[in-house]
Amino acid sequence: MRTPVTIIGAGLGGLTLARVLHLHAVPVTVYEAEPSPSARAQGGLLDIHDYNGQLAVEAAGLMDEFRAIVVEGRQATRVLDRDGTVVMEVPDDGTGGRPEVQRGDLRQLLLDSLPAGTVRWGHKVTGVRALGAGRHEVTFADGGTVVTGLLVGADGAWSRVRPLLSGATPEYTGKTVVETYLFDADTRHPAAAKAVGGGMLLAPSPGREIFAHREKGDTLHAYVGLSKPRDWFAAIDASDPATALARVAQEFAGWAPELTALITESDVPPVLRPLYALPTGHRWDRVPGVTLLGDAAHLAAPNGEGANLALLDGAELGKALSAHPEDVDRALREYEEAMFARAAEVEEDVMPGLDSPENTAHGLVALFEKSQEGAQAAE
Repeated sequence: MRTPVTIIGAGLGGLTLARVLHLHAVPVTVYEAEPSPSARAQGGLLDIHDYNGQLAVEAAGLMDEFRAIVVEGRQATRVLDRDGTVVMEVPDDGTGGRPEVQRGDLRQLLLDSLPAGTVRWGHKVTGVRALGAGRHEVTFADGGTVVTGLLVGADGAWSRVRPLLSGATPEYTGKTVVETYLFDADTRHPAAAKAVGGGMLLAPSPGREIFAHREKGDTLHAYVGLSKPRDWFAAIDASDPATALARVAQEFAGWAPELTALITESDVPPVLRPLYALPTGHRWDRVPGVTLLGDAAHLAAPNGEGANLALLDGAELGKALSAHPEDVDRALREYEEAMFARAAEVEEDVMPGLDSPENTAHGLVALFEKSQEGAQAAE
C-alpha cells in the first residue's frame, strides 16, 4: 500500500492501527495533542478480553509482551450488597479470559513497538477540511498543516475528525463517575482493602454504585457512580477535596463504612468524570479517504468493552488496509460495516442502567448466572 496513513490520536486504538500497518510496511504517522507520553496519567486497570482485545494484541504481534504486563490475580471479582455482605465471589484461578493490565503499561507497550518518530507529540488538531478526491488537510494549534490521502480519527469522544463523516455529538448520559485512589491500602486503609479483596469489587444500587479495583502497588482505585444532573456536580466545591468527598459520600448514607471509606479516605482530590455517549447505532455513509475508530466512532457509557473495541478497531482496520492495498475505499467500507456491527452487538448486550431497579447486587448476580447458562448452552 502506497498511500501514507495519517492517524489523529495516540490512544490504544490509534497505536494498534499504527503497529499493524507498520508490520505490513505501510507508511503511517500518528499526531497526538499531548506533549509527551507521560503528560498525564493513563487511567486504571483494563480487562483485555480473549474474544476482542486479545485478538488485536495478537494481530499486533505482541502477545508475549502483553503477558508480561498482566497483573496477576486481578480477575478475582466480588459483588457486595450496600451493607457490605458478599453476595458473590469469583476467585482468579488463572483460567479466566479477561486478564487485567494497567492502561498506561499497555499504551507504552504499543508505543515501544513503533519506530522512533512515528508519533508526533504536541500536535493538537484545531481543524480538518476536505480537499476533494479523498484528500484532507489537518490544521494544528501551532499553525502547521498536513495533507493526507487517508485520515483516521482515533481522537476520542470529542473527535475533530468525526464532523467529516457525521453530525452526531456526544450527549450526557445522566451519570458521572467520581474517581478516588487509596494508596498503601492494606496498611493505611485496611477496612476498604478487605472489602475490595484481591481484584475487583462491584457494589451496585439504583442511582448510585461503587466499583473498585486493586491495582499494582497496593493501590485501590474506586469509581463512584451517581445519577445526577451536571448542575449537581457543578455545585460541589472541588477546591476543598475533603468537603467534596463528604458531599459525595452523603449520597451513600446507610452503606457499610468499609464501602464509603473508598470515598472519604481518598488520598487524592476526587476526579469528576461526566459520562457521554453517541447516539445508539451511530453510523455514517462512506466518505472517501477518512474513517473513525474507538470512541470517535462509537462512544458509549462504560460497559467493559470500550478499550477492547478500540484495540480491535485498530487491528481490523490495519488488516483491511493491508489486504486491499490498491483499493482503499473497499478496505474502509469492509472495516466500517464490521465495526458498526461490533458496536451494535455490544450496545444490545449491556448491564442494567444505573437507575434500573435491577441494578442491585442480587440483580447483577442473576445476570451473571444467566450469561453463564447461555455460554454453557452455546457450548
